[in-house]
Amino acid sequence: MSGEHLSTVDNGAVAMAAEQRSAGVPDLVARRRRRRGAVWAVRLAAVVVWLVGWQLTATYWIDPFYYSKPTAIWSRLVGWFSHGTAFGSIWTQIAVTLEEAVFGFAIGAVAGVVLGIVLGRARFLAEVAAPFIKAANAVPRIVLASLFIIWFGLGMSSKVATAMVLVFFAVFFNAFQGAREVDRNLVDNARILGASRISVLRTIVVPSATSWIFASLHSAFGFALIGAVVGEFTGADKGLGLLINNAQGTFDSAGIYAGMIVVTVLALVAEWLISTAEKRLLRWRPPAASADVQT
Repeated sequence: MSGEHLSTVDNGAVAMAAEQRSAGVPDLVARRRRRRGAVWAVRLAAVVVWLVGWQLTATYWIDPFYYSKPTAIWSRLVGWFSHGTAFGSIWTQIAVTLEEAVFGFAIGAVAGVVLGIVLGRARFLAEVAAPFIKAANAVPRIVLASLFIIWFGLGMSSKVATAMVLVFFAVFFNAFQGAREVDRNLVDNARILGASRISVLRTIVVPSATSWIFASLHSAFGFALIGAVVGEFTGADKGLGLLINNAQGTFDSAGIYAGMIVVTVLALVAEWLISTAEKRLLRWRPPAASADVQT
């Protein structure tokens, strides 16, 4: 068989394979859409069953004074957003808690990333700091919230500090592990080629640890909200934590659930924003490395 004939056969096989791949793309997209639709359908069905079951149980079997029921919680939410709360507009309470959480998240995330990467690459410093970090992480957060109230007063600073502490440890340990997991061969090759420590850190260590860092950020904003709400529980004149604490003091279970729902919605919106940023910043990752159920 001549070389020209072999070349023609090879080109035909390549073209056929490319044709098959391009034909399979719409099927793959359709399957993913069907799967996503099925996931959302099951989620919606689970929520409906749960709410209906809760409503019926609270109506016929349990005391709604203690456990509330979905219709009462919905009425409380409508009242808050229509007529405000006992402490002013619900939007003011949301804005205060969100501001505290965002500042705490930003400060805690930056501090956690920087210290995590530095200690992850400096073994001696990591061994020196290890017992102190473990001891600080073991302190109950509610104790720190009380201490921050004494230090910084009832204003925003004490809530930001509480949120920052929760976020810091969530991010720090992931950044530390991500810096430790960097491929040693890449670092050695870069140094052989004359790269400085800063260059290695900037071009190899930080990009390699980014996946670890983003994995912690998904839960870190939830921790920031928890920190802000816990701080408001300890002492505040505004915020969602104040609303929930007031509802607890008046045995208003519907108010507690309503406050929880607002906090949950804020956390889900933040999760969506972080996921969107992750997709844009980590496009260089192979698809298999980031394969996940996307919603």
